[in-house]
Amino acid sequence: MNKILYIFLILITVTNCTPKKVVKHHGVPYLEKKQNSLIINESNKNDVIKLLGNPSTKSLFNENIWVYIERKQTQSKLNNLGKMEIYKNDILEIEFDSLGIIINKKMYDIDKMENIKISKDTTETINKRKSFLYDFMSSMRQKANDPLGQRAKKRREANQQ
Repeated sequence: MNKILYIFLILITVTNCTPKKVVKHHGVPYLEKKQNSLIINESNKNDVIKLLGNPSTKSLFNENIWVYIERKQTQSKLNNLGKMEIYKNDILEIEFDSLGIIINKKMYDIDKMENIKISKDTTETINKRKSFLYDFMSSMRQKANDPLGQRAKKRREANQQ
């Protein structure tokens, strides 16, 4: 009975494992090949939409700059415990003139992208509340320096004059 159970468990695990990796695709498929058919000073916005579809994003500052993205991820090796790994990350930036004709296009791939180091430093807020202990000790110091409150009284009188 134990042998049948072991064989059954082994068969289930072997049939569920596949040598083909699972790929998650985002954006325009085959972006690099498709962008080759776009010709500078000849293709227009309609040609681009027909070939690539609507842009992934448009520039906030210039409506004539369109951005298309292609990204592929797969599960990494067993030693990373199945963490998703990016193996293709292409970005196409297309710039149009006022008539809607392509005047410039730039293709960025994962090898040309720079690693940006982000600072770990943080900025503290100016009006950050102090702790209870700090507030308590400050009031005790003020009372020790002026136990009868005479300084505050003299300041008020001086301000009134």
